Amino acid sequence: MIDILQREWVYFWYYFTLQLKQIFPYWVLGMVLGSVISVFAKERIHGLFRRMGGTRLGVLGIIPASILGIASPLCMYGTIPLAASFSRSGIRDDWLAAFMMSSILLNPQLILYSTALGTTALIIRIASSFLCGIAAGILIRIFYKDKGFFNFEGFDEPHNHDTDPNLFLRLMKNIGRNIKATGGYFLIGVILSALFQRYVPAEFVADLFGDNRGFGVLMAATIGVPLYACGGGTIPLLLAWLDDGMSMGSAAAFMVTGPATKITNLGAVKIVLGIKRFILYLAFTIIFALFTGWVIDLFL
Repeated sequence: MIDILQREWVYFWYYFTLQLKQIFPYWVLGMVLGSVISVFAKERIHGLFRRMGGTRLGVLGIIPASILGIASPLCMYGTIPLAASFSRSGIRDDWLAAFMMSSILLNPQLILYSTALGTTALIIRIASSFLCGIAAGILIRIFYKDKGFFNFEGFDEPHNHDTDPNLFLRLMKNIGRNIKATGGYFLIGVILSALFQRYVPAEFVADLFGDNRGFGVLMAATIGVPLYACGGGTIPLLLAWLDDGMSMGSAAAFMVTGPATKITNLGAVKIVLGIKRFILYLAFTIIFALFTGWVIDLFL
């Protein structure tokens, strides 16, 4: 029995260190990049979006709104008070929808994490997040043009943690908060991917997510709901699945439903939407994920 446990430990440690060596540099670089943007560029990004309120871009404003949402380093609980201040500055709801939707799905830190998945997966992740923001903004403009979609009552200006007068200490404190927020999830993701590679046959993954692509996209979109806890934590899992035969469309569906239905994001979104519009948000997310996955698998 002891020999069996020792052997299994050796196998687990091999897969664990293999995954850690592959992913760890991206995690570190992602945290540093996210902190640098948060400390040195966050106010400029958000100020640029706020100044859009005085322009007459109309529906075209959805495009820069979605781009700025991806560039914003804030989590959703930080984004909602910010969106409330944007709304008070005259930003339209369709622009806000584009900004918030793309911000939920992606940020500069997660972009760098996702480079570990390869160029194709990275491009698909960025494009799908951008287009999801565009789609959300267009739908709000069509169906809620003359009535408000969000309820930001009671939200004050977002609290800024980056206030240390020493820029170096400010950056180090931000990196420390990033490590605290993502480190545990990252470690869990590496452990799960190691266990997955050791005990789940590659043929199973290929059958589930690769060979039957239509069903695979549906399954990936579905498991993204309960499984996604942190962007960095799911990168090792996605890397293992893609190596074992997961289709790119299935990966794309997972990368949409995962962050969009992460429990902390759902709690934040529910606050400003109410139950009826919250259900619309969930339906939109799932439909967009399935459509994206199926289209990608038609061409890749």
